[in-house]
Amino acid sequence: MRLPSLTAIKTRISRAALAFDAWVNASLYEGGRSSGESYERFRERMAVFAFTGWKRFVLDLTSEAATVGAAGAMFVLFLAQSAFNLTSEQGWLKEQDLAVTFLDRYGNEVGRRGIKHDDSLKLNDFPDLMIKALLSTEDRRFYEHYGIDPIGTARALVSNSSGKGNVQGGSTLTQQLAKNLFLSNERSLERKINEAFLAFWLENHLTKNQILKLYLDRAYMGGGTFGAVAAADYYFGKRLQDVTLAEAAMLAGLFKAPTKYSPNVNLPAARGRAVDVLHNMVEAGFVTEGQIQTALRNPATPVVRAKDVTADYYLDWAFTEVKRLADAGKLKNDRVLTVKTALDIRIQKSADQAIENMLRRYGDSYDVDEAGVVIADPDGGVRAMVGGADYGESQFNRAVDAMRQPGSSFKPYVYSAALASGLFKPETAVVDSPVCVGNWCPQNYGRSYSGRQPMWLAVAKSINTIPIKISIALGKGMGITNEWKAAKAGREKIIEMAHAMGVTSPLPDTVSLPIGADDITVLDQASGFAVFANGGRYARAFAATEIRNSSGDVIYRRTDDPAPQVLSSKVTADMNYMLNKVVEEGTARKAQIEGWKVAGKTGTTNNYRDAWFVGYTGALVGAVWFGNDDHSTTNKMTGGSLPAMAWHEIMEPAHQGIEVKPLPGLDERSKPAQAAQTAQGPAPINAAASAAGKLSRRSFEVMSGINGLFRSIDGGQAAAKPDSGKPFKSGAITPGRQGIVPVDVAEGGRFGTP
Repeated sequence: MRLPSLTAIKTRISRAALAFDAWVNASLYEGGRSSGESYERFRERMAVFAFTGWKRFVLDLTSEAATVGAAGAMFVLFLAQSAFNLTSEQGWLKEQDLAVTFLDRYGNEVGRRGIKHDDSLKLNDFPDLMIKALLSTEDRRFYEHYGIDPIGTARALVSNSSGKGNVQGGSTLTQQLAKNLFLSNERSLERKINEAFLAFWLENHLTKNQILKLYLDRAYMGGGTFGAVAAADYYFGKRLQDVTLAEAAMLAGLFKAPTKYSPNVNLPAARGRAVDVLHNMVEAGFVTEGQIQTALRNPATPVVRAKDVTADYYLDWAFTEVKRLADAGKLKNDRVLTVKTALDIRIQKSADQAIENMLRRYGDSYDVDEAGVVIADPDGGVRAMVGGADYGESQFNRAVDAMRQPGSSFKPYVYSAALASGLFKPETAVVDSPVCVGNWCPQNYGRSYSGRQPMWLAVAKSINTIPIKISIALGKGMGITNEWKAAKAGREKIIEMAHAMGVTSPLPDTVSLPIGADDITVLDQASGFAVFANGGRYARAFAATEIRNSSGDVIYRRTDDPAPQVLSSKVTADMNYMLNKVVEEGTARKAQIEGWKVAGKTGTTNNYRDAWFVGYTGALVGAVWFGNDDHSTTNKMTGGSLPAMAWHEIMEPAHQGIEVKPLPGLDERSKPAQAAQTAQGPAPINAAASAAGKLSRRSFEVMSGINGLFRSIDGGQAAAKPDSGKPFKSGAITPGRQGIVPVDVAEGGRFGTP
């Protein structure tokens, strides 16, 4: 059989390809023609539905409205998810099913939380004057709206913009109840959105009278009282059913600002507010002008009471701790409890007064409105807590729930990790010079550099570059040569150390973490620094020391088992030595207490948004924060100003009359350190580092390199690696030696100033 030639095969393939191409073209043509005919038939059939003129405009408008409405409904549903998640659990209305009486550390009753709020009075037994006074001032259209009142909000805006001084709120009673039941007082858009959805939800699940009754029973009324029944007894010493019109007006004026208008705190303000309430009742048509004349001529007078110290922020936090123990099954099935706490009313009073004094005297000049304080024993027992400037105005606990950047007050965790690694000592020579990680370059407070110095001095001066270099050196100490990866590994060690010392905040891994750019709480800082004060042991913050049931039986007692050791005695002594230098020679001199050794760290964040001082003695630990709820900048307030001053004002009376306790290991640590410092003499100045803050990035990199060459000529042998004999390159820290290791450079920014 004769095979076809190569030419014949090519000819056949060419013809087959041409045939396939013709088939494809014909198919596409026929398909297009068929589709066109089908489309024309479709147009002819749909022509009967075509509209022109105004009909088409209406149709288009309706279609667009339906599209936008559907998209809006989906968006609203998305926003509502977080609010409705709060109501997903069964029995939400009975969330506070514990009845807790709190005692201080000496056994004195200091307050109650839970269902012991007096809700025994039925709504039908509430005096009509009390209800009318409330509705006329807080929500006149309560029985007409459905949770949110646009008309009432508009009226409040008009009234407030008129400048007559009688400021009205736009929130309905239902919105306020939603906030009391489910939300905090945090001022945020998310909270307002959740509040609106929850108001609708409450209106759908409760009657108007049920909502009104819950509000009258759950609202905070000042003086540690909740609900109108308890407030009538506290302020006037009588049953709510027996209050006069003047007294009802004064009570109704407390709902929005119970501390500001408390008659026991500011009687003229309380009476002025009551006059506004009386006129509101007339405007609402509940009473006549003649009926209020007697009340205007004879204003209410509260019973005389000593000014109580009400640790409301503390008790709210302690109640949360008790609920957590109950949820964990540690309190069995007992629901009526008496809880003895670590609270010290004397220190609580000092803390309250100190914050009030600081904000009154310096708040305007520093443009700061809020503060948070936690005072604790070295074992973690919290003695006092201040969660804000005014509990009556805002029950949001800034000491426990507010997440704020700690700035340089975070650096002790960095230095603890450095000392624990064995690569560093307080006398280790470190160089304050430009350093970068990737494209981020930190700057010091003052934007200058001070060259070589011992590490303890870098701590006292709150230098920013050194913690970054430490993070790199920690990673290199693990055998990692790449500086970016070394910095990341070093930060992981720092995060591990902070969590081991009691910090519960997440601390995401960011390049600026070593200088305090991650958010943390005041309570976390008090717990973390307690480790230094107690000899290196873990110290979880706690309130409850003993809990008894209604029969008086002890059902919970905090154990005295030794806490796990977090830091060795050597590292603890070194940290106490360095942090004591911060108070005696560094940025926190205003925190000194005569007769006591004080240690601690200041912190100031980017653009002066947050200012901290966290300090301790051998007897007590205290964390103080100042800032604004909206994260607005202050007027150049640093941690060494108001926070250190407030800490001193709280701690000085707290340390009077008690046995002086030294800081663990400080006395033994100070003697050899002082001798070594005297023998070493003053540290040389790094000229390149000093000039770096005034040069471009490339210029100071070159200057640093030149300076390194001079150092190697002048005595570089002291900077040699012990295992290789080769000198270190310039740029970072030499662990335990003089000299530096190179680092990469980055994007500017300033966090964690002193």
